[in-house]
Amino acid sequence: MTSNQMRVGDCMHAGIVSCAADAPLAEVARIMGDHRVHVVAVADLGHGRPYGVWRLVSHMDVVAAIATAQAVLAHEVAATEATKISAGDPLERAAELMSEHAVSHLLVVDPSGDYPVGIISTLDVIAAFGGSQHWGPAKNAF
Repeated sequence: MTSNQMRVGDCMHAGIVSCAADAPLAEVARIMGDHRVHVVAVADLGHGRPYGVWRLVSHMDVVAAIATAQAVLAHEVAATEATKISAGDPLERAAELMSEHAVSHLLVVDPSGDYPVGIISTLDVIAAFGGSQHWGPAKNAF
């Protein structure tokens, strides 16, 4: 499959790691570390199910808060709505949105609605564009 035939759903990380909007930033950091991810989705919880506007907290948001010794909540750091893309969109559209919005992660929603089904990162786009079938940490990294 060439990169112009790939869809976002072919390259994304299925499922999302999320937290409640009122989660303390230390909890967000723990979630990132436990799941080894660079971004956590933030949503309000109603009856145990997320609803409303989805936002993303990145590892850089957490680092910035640590550097300034801010004790904040997830929704305070994730100030803007997540940039969304459909799982059925071409991979090139993900690259366009990332470039236009200067973001490294997009919230992937199902093609028939607005419910999140995954996350796609710049590394996912790069790996797919380069033809990598399996990527991970370098084996001989120091």
